[in-house]
Amino acid sequence: MSGFAADVVTLFPELFPGPLGTSVIGRGLIEQRWSLRTTQLRDFATDRHRTVDDTPAGGGPGMVLKADILARAIDAVSPSGDGRPRLLMSPRGRPLTQVYARELALGAGVVIVCGRFEGVDQRVIEARELTEISIGDYVLAGGEVAAMVLLEAVVRLIPGVLGGAESHADESFETGLLEYPHYTRPQSFEGREIPAMLISGDHGKIEKWRRAEADALTRARRPDLLK
Repeated sequence: MSGFAADVVTLFPELFPGPLGTSVIGRGLIEQRWSLRTTQLRDFATDRHRTVDDTPAGGGPGMVLKADILARAIDAVSPSGDGRPRLLMSPRGRPLTQVYARELALGAGVVIVCGRFEGVDQRVIEARELTEISIGDYVLAGGEVAAMVLLEAVVRLIPGVLGGAESHADESFETGLLEYPHYTRPQSFEGREIPAMLISGDHGKIEKWRRAEADALTRARRPDLLK
């Protein structure tokens, strides 16, 4: 494998690449700045019905993905010594942050397991050292959309995908603050003007204005970031 290699283990490979195949992310895929491979979990089932789940031990609602089948799938796409982190998209996981996305972008790639049903057998999480990752405090029907969110956040940071490091240097979370407001022509829109500072030509004062606006937005909307 060369470049950033993403493997996704899923019950719905037809959902990919989805939005990852469009715009600059899709162009990066075509230009082979990163690669994407999907693996159908049911291919590793051993019965004629291709069963991948069973009822929860101890009772309860829903179904749980079986440890042995999922382990075979992970071993097939990520053999011992592969070196890529193995991630499980899960609402109980560590939050996906810009810092972690940048850390992943500097690596060789990722292996992502997309959960479904009630969850995944804890034993395979431990045995295959899956790191659980959450994209927010809510529950989705499965991990596929969450996997796409993670991959877009990561892939756009790969050198060359956005065209240059300056493309994301001032974005939200890159500096510890939310991003400042943006404006462009026309200068007047429904009685609202572009702030005079931004058309003053004084780049030093413009940077100070942007920093102050970013600070004010962060204090108002995400004071937790300032801690």
